[in-house]
Amino acid sequence: MTRIGRIQETLDAKTRRWWFFVGAILLQFLLPPFASKGFDIEKWGDIIGYTLSHALLMSWKPVFPPFQILAIAAVLLLVTLKNKAHRAFALHAGASYALIAILQSVAIAPTYGVSIVTINVVMFLAVAAVWFWEAAAGRNDFSRQDRSAWRYLLIPPAFLAFWLPISWTTGMPDFNPLYLVTSGSSLMFCLITPVHMAVLIFFYPRVNTLTLRVHGIVGVIIGLYNVIPKLVLLAYSTWWDGMLHLPLLVLSAIGLALSMRRVD
Repeated sequence: MTRIGRIQETLDAKTRRWWFFVGAILLQFLLPPFASKGFDIEKWGDIIGYTLSHALLMSWKPVFPPFQILAIAAVLLLVTLKNKAHRAFALHAGASYALIAILQSVAIAPTYGVSIVTINVVMFLAVAAVWFWEAAAGRNDFSRQDRSAWRYLLIPPAFLAFWLPISWTTGMPDFNPLYLVTSGSSLMFCLITPVHMAVLIFFYPRVNTLTLRVHGIVGVIIGLYNVIPKLVLLAYSTWWDGMLHLPLLVLSAIGLALSMRRVD
């Protein structure tokens, strides 16, 4: 077995242990946000909410289209070239989540100066790391897939999340096809993750279970953060936004569950 193979086996085994999941949950309460001014531990939630609503991503709207097109191209290359594109697909995913870790979790605004949602940065960089690792390990095999009909049911919710057909003025559905290239979903963890989860689940079990597991647990955590308030607590005003985040939670949960299965 090669050195990369040994590391892969070790990491795969470690992330199956109960303490990996307990640690992922505990980190949510142990890593406070950062603010360069006005920081108060009692304002933990306020700082997170303010940072997410003023994130650097907001200033990137003019360049959303090329990132959308690049994400679409990565999937199309995978569909047409299959294994010839597996490392390029993994590298694109890793680079996307590394960028997302900064753009969605860091803000520079008057109230708190430079503020950071630290836990999100850590989790998103962990997802980026396992995708970069997959680019080196090459465990994903996209040459063929199980033809089970249920796997094709993953495509519509992943497509819907990536499309992001919502009017941000009213919060209601807006199925403008232009949003496929203008929504910026390729730079949003909640909306690009269903695409990557769908790909990994579609080709399971010939995929990197380490990548599937780490990405899956982060997806479930972030999914719960979004679905519970938007579909339960504030459903009267944010129900459609909550529906668009449901693919993140459902596909991540499926991926996580599959990653824990023993495959001979």
